[in-house]
Amino acid sequence: MITRRALLLSTPLLMLAPRAWAKDIPVTLHRDPGCGCCESYIAYLRRHDFDVTVKSASPDEIAAISRKAGIPPDLQGCHTAFIAGYAVDGLVPIAAVQKLVKDRPPLKGIALPGMPGGAPGMPGIKKEQLTVFAIPREGRPFAFMTF
Repeated sequence: MITRRALLLSTPLLMLAPRAWAKDIPVTLHRDPGCGCCESYIAYLRRHDFDVTVKSASPDEIAAISRKAGIPPDLQGCHTAFIAGYAVDGLVPIAAVQKLVKDRPPLKGIALPGMPGGAPGMPGIKKEQLTVFAIPREGRPFAFMTF
């Protein structure tokens, strides 16, 4: 039987556990060097213990990288990252990245289109629901998570 004290003492350890796995997962992120929100998103990933390698690219090159990864043009964000074999396009919240890596669904990747205010790395207040889309290997994109 778990005592209240044991539970309280173990809670900090449990909170650290989900982050520990990120250190072993490399991230390659393609971004426009002039994009400030991309820099903030990179810092956001690093704060969640991801090892991020940054590659500079023009907006046209990033769009081509996204297309090649299977991200439809209307779902593309301002940068494209590759994490654990998946494309992660745009300012995707860490909870969606963690779910993707943990569950390993049969997808090409996930995307948060555009640059919505209040998204991770984007200044401003979140004024609308953020929908992260799943990009299946076949078929049409669908809602993966909402925030």
